[in-house]
Formats: sequence, structure tokens, C-alpha cells
Amino acid sequence: MMENSAQKKLTLKEKISYGLGDVGNGFMFDMGQIYLLKFYTDILGISAYWGGLVFLISKIFDAFADSSVGAFVDKRKVGKRGKFRPFILFGSIPLAIMTVISFMAPDFSDTGKIVFAFITYMAFGLSYSIVNIPYGSLAASMTQDSVDRASLGSFRAIGSQFAMLISGMVVIPIVLYFPDQKLGYTVGIGSMALIGVIFHYICYRNTNENVIRVPKKEEEKLPMSKLFKLLLSNRPLIALCFVCLFMVAGSNLRTAVQLYYLQYNLGNPGLMSLLSFTSIGIAVIGSFFIPALVKRLGKKKTFIIGLFIGIAADVANFVLPANVPTFLILLTIGSLGLSFALGLPWVMVADAVDYHEWKTGQRTEGIVYSSYSFFRKLAQALAGFIPGVALGLIGYVPNAEQTAGALLGIKGLMFLVPAGLNLIAAVILIVLYNLTEDLYKKIVDELKEKQKVNDSLKSA
Repeated sequence: MMENSAQKKLTLKEKISYGLGDVGNGFMFDMGQIYLLKFYTDILGISAYWGGLVFLISKIFDAFADSSVGAFVDKRKVGKRGKFRPFILFGSIPLAIMTVISFMAPDFSDTGKIVFAFITYMAFGLSYSIVNIPYGSLAASMTQDSVDRASLGSFRAIGSQFAMLISGMVVIPIVLYFPDQKLGYTVGIGSMALIGVIFHYICYRNTNENVIRVPKKEEEKLPMSKLFKLLLSNRPLIALCFVCLFMVAGSNLRTAVQLYYLQYNLGNPGLMSLLSFTSIGIAVIGSFFIPALVKRLGKKKTFIIGLFIGIAADVANFVLPANVPTFLILLTIGSLGLSFALGLPWVMVADAVDYHEWKTGQRTEGIVYSSYSFFRKLAQALAGFIPGVALGLIGYVPNAEQTAGALLGIKGLMFLVPAGLNLIAAVILIVLYNLTEDLYKKIVDELKEKQKVNDSLKSA
């Protein structure tokens, strides 16, 4: 049986290793986000419409798969390797295999290729859920210290941004090195997936589950319907789920239209590398400030301030005339603010796990995390499908000079819509999120006292 050491302070090695786990996630997940649609249209040979539909339907499938995986994880007993870490260890290799298979281009009929794309990307999504849900749940099991949790969130955010940066810089040069791009994708994606497996192993090897809750027998038999019903009483989690829905949708929508803005509004698609390097680099720098800001202001205030900085920068970019210097300056400011907001949700979900246990008596990390992930997947599904519809409505014509209305529409999609979605997220956070720092401290103290009583009864 693993030792329960919830009060143990985390070492820098543990924090870095946890962050490297999300580098491993990114080296597989980001492949699909960045390259798969282009692979579908240019290499596999299916239309952009069907490629978009694969993303939409697969992400919705993923959202429901997350809930099932979370429920399955919660019903597992704590073993000698822990409750969550074994999924990271043993799930990583199947995930890597499905990542590579998703980028294969068999010589099927048109219908066969579409079916192949649906099956492989759905299988990838399920494989990813089996690793990512336990990985997210691991943070709540590593520590109950508020500052340490904020630090874990910061290292996770840094790992995620680092993975996105490397993924965006490395794969295409590998692909172009080979005369046969099919082979190039196999080597490039396979290399990233292999490195991802290594980072997953480092995460497994150097982290520990210090917050151990051994469920009572009657809790183990709690019906699934009852577990999900209890989630509705978790107000912080409900708030975070809807905050995520709007914030992630805004972020992914911007990612989908940013190349259009660079090409047509600024007249320089070559700025894409600079945009990625600037926004991701600033986000990584901002992530280092999260623990200090949380210690001084608390998680909720830091989150809200970050959202409003991003909103202000987006509104200014929309109102001011489009030019490169102004765009880059405001992009830097907005990316810094949003790095605070994007780095905190997973940490706050970990707090919601403790809130859930305090309020209901049930510690269900998997279901709590999968519920939050469900809303993330819905946001990704919508953000992956809506831009194509919106571009058609504003009169966008590919590879042509755009009308003033189309240019204004692209600018609105790039700045005004994300700002509006982030504003909705901020209002939800202000109104609905009720887990203050003082309340959380009280919850942790009461849970620790309850655990001491349970431990003393067991030893009596």
C-alpha cells in the first residue's frame, strides 16, 4: 500500500517531471491539431469538408469517451504503482502507435480513405483519453498544497507550450527532407511520438501519488448515475467547465483564422513563424509568474486579470488599423495575460476534486477531470468546424483579393469573437466560481483531519 503523505512538499524534480508529461502529450496530440487536416487533403486525398467533419465528429466522440475513461479510472483501486501513473506508463505506447497510424495514407477508394480517417482519429482520441485523463487527475493526487498545485499548473502550461513550439518547428523540415512525403510524415510523426513516450516514462518514474484516498466498500459500488449526479453539486467544477467551453473555443478559433489574417489583412503570411514564436514564447515566460501571482492574489483573481488583459489587447487590435508593429506589440501583451488564464484551469480543477470530496464524501478525480475535458473537447469540436462556415458567410474567396467586408470579418474572427468569448468566460468565473482561497484552506484542513481520524481508526 502506498503511503499517504498529502502534506509533503513537492521537489523541483517532481514538478519538472510532471510538466514533461504534458510535453509527451503534446508531441502526440499537437500532431493532429497542427498537421492532420493538411495531411488529409494533400497526402491522404480527401476533401477539406470531410477532413473538417472527421475533426468535428471525432472530437464529440472524444468528449463522451473522456467521461467513460474517467469513470473507469475512478473505480480502480490504488495499486503499488498508484492509481493514475500506470495509465501513463502503459497507455503511452498504444497512443504513440495510433499517432503514427493516423498519418498513414493507404491506397483505398475515396470512401475507404474517409472511413480510415474516421476510425484512426477516433481510435487516437480514445488512446489519448486513456493517458490524458489519468495524467490530469495525477496533479490532485500529488499534493494538496495550493502553491505547489499552482506550480504544477505552471510547469504543465510550460510543457504544453514547449511541445507546441517544437511541434511547429520540427516536423515539416523532416517531411520535406524526404522525396516521398508519405515516408517523411511517418518518420517525422514517428520521431515525435517516440520522444513523447520517453517523456511520459520520465513523468511516471519521477512523480508520486501522495494524496491517497482508499474508498469504502460501499463507495466502490456507487452507481455511475449517482456519481454524475453528485457532480452537479460541484459549483466550482460547473463554473470551470463553462469557462473552458468559451475560453478554449476562442483560443482555437483564433488559431484557425490567424493565417488568413496574416495573409489578407497584413499581407504577409511569412509572419506565421514569428507569430507562433512570439505568442508561445511570451506564454512560456508568463507561466513562470503564475505561482507568484497566485500566492499574492489567489487563483481566481489571477485568472480574471489574465482574461481581461487578453480582452483589452484583442479589442485594441480590432479597433486600431491593421499594421505589423501594432499587431505584434498587442499580441505580446495579450499572450502574456492569457498565459495566466490558460495556465490555471487544470490547477483549479484539482481544487474542485478536493471540494467534491469535502461536499459529497466521494473522491472521484477521474470523473471530475473527464467532465472538464468533455467541455474542452466540445470547444475544440466547435472551433474546428465553425471557421469554415464563418468564412463563407463573410464572403471569403480563396487566393483572391478580399472585399472590405471580408477583411473586416476576418479581423473580427481573429480578435473580436475571441474577446467576446473570453468576456463571457470572465463573467462566468466572477459570478459562479465560489471556491475562495480561505474556503479551500478550510476544506484541506478538514479533509486532513478526517484522514487522520480514519487512519487512527484503522490502526486501532
